[in-house]
Amino acid sequence: MAATTDNTTTKTLQRVRSFRYVLVLEGIAVGVFAGIIVVLFRIALEKADGLLRAALAFGRANAWFIPLWFGLLLAMAAAVTLLVRIEPMIGGSGIPQVEGEMQGRIRQCWWRVLAAKFAGGVLSIGAGLSLGREGPSIQLGAMAGKGFARLTRRVKTEERLLLTCGASAGLSAAFNAPFAGVLFSLEEVHKNFSAEVLLSTMASSITADFISRNIFGLKPVFDFHIKSMMPLRHYGLVILLGLILGLLGVVYNLCIEKSQQLYDRVRPAYLKTALPFVLAGVLGFTWPALLGGGHGLVEQLSGGNLAFGLLCGLFAAKFLFSMLSFGSGVPGGIFLPLLVLGAVVGSAFSTSMTSLFGMSPDLLQNFMILGMAGFFAAIVRAPITGVVLISEMTGSFSHMLTLSIVSLTAYLVADLLRVQPVYDQLLRRLLSKQGGPLETQPTGEKVLLESPVCHGAAAEDKKISEIQWPRYCLVVSLMRGESEIVPNGETVIHAGDTIAVLCDETVSHLVHETLENACGRVVKPVHERSDIRGDR
Repeated sequence: MAATTDNTTTKTLQRVRSFRYVLVLEGIAVGVFAGIIVVLFRIALEKADGLLRAALAFGRANAWFIPLWFGLLLAMAAAVTLLVRIEPMIGGSGIPQVEGEMQGRIRQCWWRVLAAKFAGGVLSIGAGLSLGREGPSIQLGAMAGKGFARLTRRVKTEERLLLTCGASAGLSAAFNAPFAGVLFSLEEVHKNFSAEVLLSTMASSITADFISRNIFGLKPVFDFHIKSMMPLRHYGLVILLGLILGLLGVVYNLCIEKSQQLYDRVRPAYLKTALPFVLAGVLGFTWPALLGGGHGLVEQLSGGNLAFGLLCGLFAAKFLFSMLSFGSGVPGGIFLPLLVLGAVVGSAFSTSMTSLFGMSPDLLQNFMILGMAGFFAAIVRAPITGVVLISEMTGSFSHMLTLSIVSLTAYLVADLLRVQPVYDQLLRRLLSKQGGPLETQPTGEKVLLESPVCHGAAAEDKKISEIQWPRYCLVVSLMRGESEIVPNGETVIHAGDTIAVLCDETVSHLVHETLENACGRVVKPVHERSDIRGDR
């Protein structure tokens, strides 16, 4: 057994240290695999949306069809309930599941999740629920990466890198946003900016985007025509909008949690799935603009024909429908609906400033894209990804300054109010339902985890032996600049080092937490840091 473990360790280290360029090729392969799957998912959603619109139009003209339509919705709800029962990991967005697997806390059967998430996502989003395609696309892409790793018998560390590549490709293909795909996978999923991860995710994301654009064209997702740049005298309004979005983002995250808690009381499971499907049917014949992610609604808002009161009512109705849709646990994401909600807030803000202070109505679309970025930053707490995502989705990088200002302001407001980012909150809830760790005994399967040591981290200027490491792990490398140090217990950790830990897969989540707490967070006051005091 010991010899087998030693061989596994040696194989893992040798593979990780020599596969930077191999990873780029593998990233391209995963990008092709994930890109094709997500493109097929988008095509299926477009076809479903066309059928939905045709069915609603037919129902308005033929009243006898309406009961049949509700019967069909109930049948789709039953199918989704069955799919979630067969494969529980397809419920909700899918991003927390990917994050949990990256941390070693969750395991997904890649082919079952691929099939069930694809079908469940098409049924839920296609029925008109207020859900987005990005969460399912990221999970589908990640499972494509895992499937590639399993079929080609990659080691566990490499599998997780390819999982990240697939997640990046999924977002890229979903929104034609390759750079946002890379940043999201690094900032939110992998939480590591090593060269290997960066190069491979870029290769995967660009490949998937190339495939997507060959099918859907070169136009951005939101084809805005910005008439003028934001005047400098209005930058105070940008900060004010950021404050409002930060507060609304906090409300959104609290309501997401509350809606899930309320749905937990609903029995049987089919009833809580059927509720948003029936509501989608009602809205389809009364207020169809609220259906789906809301892409068409953004186009309506950009015309600037809606009064402030109507915009407020629209926000409240879309917000409530989004909570009822996502809280039920059916497959579907929150990206697109929350971006639409942000656009509504930006539109209402612009309309009010125009009527109260005579601001130019030509700035309406400027404030809409600011609303998207700020609301995303407040809810997801990934401001860099939000800025780049909105820039790519609107096809314009000329608003980076105002997007950065509103995102930073909204982020700070939400962070100061101590409300968890939405995906951290969803992952915590998912893990609490799962119970304890997957396994308690070591399996011999090795995982290599790396983390940079930030300035002011708890591990800065400490010996490796002074860190409380979990069992079944070994610090195998310390990168300092271009030099690699083979460490021992007396090796002192400095800020800027990159520390690599080899561990059994069963304790990888504990090692991940240790690295995050000891190396990835600023905990030391400035006056305690040796480089500030001049100590050497």
